[in-house]
Amino acid sequence: MPRGQKSKLCAREKRCQALDEPEDLRQRARAVSYTEPIYRGHMDEKVVILVYYLLYKHQMKEPITKADTLRNIIQIYRNHFLEILKRASEHLEMIFGLDLKEVGPYWHIYVLVNRPEPSYDANLSDDKEVPKTGLLMAVLGVILTKGNCATEEQVWQILNVMGLYEGRKHFIFGEPRKLITKDLVRERYLEYRQVPNSDPPCYEFLWGPRAHAETGKMKVLEVLAKIHDTVPSAFPSWYEGALRDEGEKARARAAARAGTAALASVRSRAIASSSSHPNRV
Repeated sequence: MPRGQKSKLCAREKRCQALDEPEDLRQRARAVSYTEPIYRGHMDEKVVILVYYLLYKHQMKEPITKADTLRNIIQIYRNHFLEILKRASEHLEMIFGLDLKEVGPYWHIYVLVNRPEPSYDANLSDDKEVPKTGLLMAVLGVILTKGNCATEEQVWQILNVMGLYEGRKHFIFGEPRKLITKDLVRERYLEYRQVPNSDPPCYEFLWGPRAHAETGKMKVLEVLAKIHDTVPSAFPSWYEGALRDEGEKARARAAARAGTAALASVRSRAIASSSSHPNRV
């Protein structure tokens, strides 16, 4: 095939893929709305579709405008535009670590930018371009709600809802299996182990030591509560466990401070004693 015709064919295929993508976003959003209790009714579906629409525009490096969003996504719900946009922005922040910023107030142009992350996200991405905290919090949340130990199948169920599938590279998170079973395990945010005596072998996830030290159950529960538009205490069994976790961490910090203070006191007395008897052998 001549080079010019081949280039035109490739360009045509890319345009077709781009045109097909919004429908794929709608299919994915419907899957989310039917599997997660947090999405109810047409308004909620619009929120989910808008999340994936914004991610798609971000991936394609195309401008995000209010006019396009109203025409392509919001449609008859235009009177609820601000509410839908606000809720979509919250999901982008919690799950993907992205902030929606308005950069052209007159024309209502928006961009997605990486949200500054706490320290426990610093080592999750080699290129530092895409924060992984949202995905980590989602996995930690599954583990928390499954009695502090979640099967691999349970983890993949929530990842599938987020649009992540085993063996399919995600444009934000890369290859998800490598991320959760290799990268996050190596960084000690997750533990990934074979279920004892399982035949054929089955695997499960637990919190890693860094997740306990740098995140904590209360932080994860706060994220879950925000998703469900409620407060952590609305989940009594998990809330009690989170309170115990916070108490243990507070006692550990107090013990560490006491130990540091005691050591400083001993050093201070040793220095004072040495100054008082400069010639003592």
